[in-house]
Amino acid sequence: MPLARSLSMTSLNGLPQWEDEDLPVEDLLLFEVSWEVTNKVGGIYTVIQTKAKITSDEWGENYFLVGPYFEHNVKTQVEACEPPNPAVKKAMDTMKSQGCQVFFGRWLIEGSPYVLLFDIGSAAWNLDRWKGEFWDVSNIGIPFHDREANDAVIFGSLTAWFLKELSCQFDDKPNIIAHFHEWQAGVGLILSRSQKLPVATIFTTHATLLGRYLCAASIDFYNNLDQFDIDKEAGERQIYHRYCMERASVHCAHVFTTVSQITAIEAEHMLKRNPDVVTPNGLNIKKFSAMHEFQNLHSMYKARIQEFIRGHFYGHLDFSLENTLFFFIAGRYEFSNKGADMFLEALSRLNFLLRVHKTDVTVVVFFIMPAKTNNFNVETLKGQAVRKQLWDTAQSVKEKFGKKLYNALLKGEIPDLNKILDRDDITIMKRAIFSTQRHCLPPVTTHNMIDDGNDPILNTIRRIGLFNNRTDRVKVILHPEFLSSTSPLLPLDYEEFVRGCHLGVFPSYYEPWGYTPAECTVMGIPSVTTNLSGFGCFMQEHVADPAAYGIYIVDRRFRSPDESCNQLTQFLYGFCQQSRRQRIIQRNRTERLSDLLDWRYLGRYYMHARHLALSRTFPDKFEMEPSAPPKTEGFRYPRPSSVPPSPSVSQHSSPHHSEDEDEDERYDEDEEAERDRQNIKSPFSLGVLPQGKKKQHGEYRN
Repeated sequence: MPLARSLSMTSLNGLPQWEDEDLPVEDLLLFEVSWEVTNKVGGIYTVIQTKAKITSDEWGENYFLVGPYFEHNVKTQVEACEPPNPAVKKAMDTMKSQGCQVFFGRWLIEGSPYVLLFDIGSAAWNLDRWKGEFWDVSNIGIPFHDREANDAVIFGSLTAWFLKELSCQFDDKPNIIAHFHEWQAGVGLILSRSQKLPVATIFTTHATLLGRYLCAASIDFYNNLDQFDIDKEAGERQIYHRYCMERASVHCAHVFTTVSQITAIEAEHMLKRNPDVVTPNGLNIKKFSAMHEFQNLHSMYKARIQEFIRGHFYGHLDFSLENTLFFFIAGRYEFSNKGADMFLEALSRLNFLLRVHKTDVTVVVFFIMPAKTNNFNVETLKGQAVRKQLWDTAQSVKEKFGKKLYNALLKGEIPDLNKILDRDDITIMKRAIFSTQRHCLPPVTTHNMIDDGNDPILNTIRRIGLFNNRTDRVKVILHPEFLSSTSPLLPLDYEEFVRGCHLGVFPSYYEPWGYTPAECTVMGIPSVTTNLSGFGCFMQEHVADPAAYGIYIVDRRFRSPDESCNQLTQFLYGFCQQSRRQRIIQRNRTERLSDLLDWRYLGRYYMHARHLALSRTFPDKFEMEPSAPPKTEGFRYPRPSSVPPSPSVSQHSSPHHSEDEDEDERYDEDEEAERDRQNIKSPFSLGVLPQGKKKQHGEYRN
């Protein structure tokens, strides 16, 4: 028996490398299988797309993504080319000769990975036979009316067929790793294992099927994880066959991973297996990095949002836009899972606090959640038209005023300001003022909702009475469409809109990871999350005082709903009390956390999963080093020693110093940033160990 090769990682220029020179990547092929390769359905698309760069850098020509073929996606995202690997080409040709359409090319994203796409429709004539074969190996029956599950059987059967044709061509090497994402790709894993293919398999669940269904039903999920009759619950929701596909995939995989610690606990109870590795989701930070221009971008896009507010609240614009904060929540319209119910209740309480304390701060809250609509609200369109008309009027009067002033100054005269505007100018301005008169309240939604009588957000707004009255310090705007720069109302892309806001609020009850607060973080925008989201748990683990860095974590796991809502209200009220300078300092800190979410750091957990799969599948060839870090531990950001983020804890001991003097004296951005850079170094350099010494699992903490 040959000596087993040792698997461990070192770092070179921030990118992990193979430590054993006898184990070149050329001896391995990596296939990553997902229904969302080139096919945007949800968050898994973002995971795969953003991770492609670092995986391509590591694997080069030996990395392939496998997904379904959809012509409209391929035409805009994929460049056709020939497979560089002759074995891959031969396997494709074999499948094509038997009537299956297989497409190969480069996905036009950063990293330009190879993609292998199966045309589900061209192979649909095999469905009954493949469902029978799947029943024979798993005893899982697929109903004919569940198209998504039927497509998963076709896709999985094609994947297993391809891996079989490929592996048959190899003797000793290269070895194959196949990484499957979610239950839609799991059939391929189950069939590969049942056929005993020499393939190292990994299965990643980004959210359990049953967990999402149960949480959407407003069940006390996390306090009853060990009480559920899993089979009964899945059967009542008519997803028993999908649940069985997911659970079989989990138990067939050599290595099982989830995206967060909270989902790992859920998977242990729902799927009856503890994950081997937690693989947090990252982002390609280069895409969002604006260096230190992000503060300027915030000001620029905030001004664009303010223009929309001027139109939307015309006739009721009796609050100062300079003292107005923009909060938002965005994502799928899952009222309870995304925490929109708790957010609205907290806004009602925040409105009460701001009115009682007679503060001059106004909060405008956007709900960016797609729902069924007819079209734009007429009143909303009218508001933008009135704003534009007022702007045009002001510009024409300004131009006439400027010419008269210019001519007077040329003559060496000081113009009579009472005569510089004639009767026509006064009339035009009066008509403009009259046009801003409004006999109704500013609308709470920008679109005509198809079923507004049963819409949970609108019904809650009716219950709590946030109708954008003049006396309300909290104003609400529901935008039931994803944002677009071509919109006639709010012409901003999502990233531009986020940069222009002050705070993202995502008090989710069910959120296996949470890309929305992560995107806020890399753009330097503070956010609210919870300890039931993967992102919130990750930040609690890595940052000593998350709130000081602009990450407010609501406790929804160990507190009652009312206590959690009060905590959220206090977070929002404390944020409203901050001075402009304190918000700038906090944004600087938030933006520095972006290194935590970079795939260059988080990619190491995927590497560990692949190494573990190789050692379990081919134990005579590969041996796992105990020094590889299996947990999301590496360092913790300390609490900043300078200006506290909330005025409630930054009261001055002496009244003789001004706020600005005191803060200037205590806050040194460069010094703080350098300290944070020192803390980020540890996980990037897992350095080579001295001879005769091995790191143990717990030694990766600082």
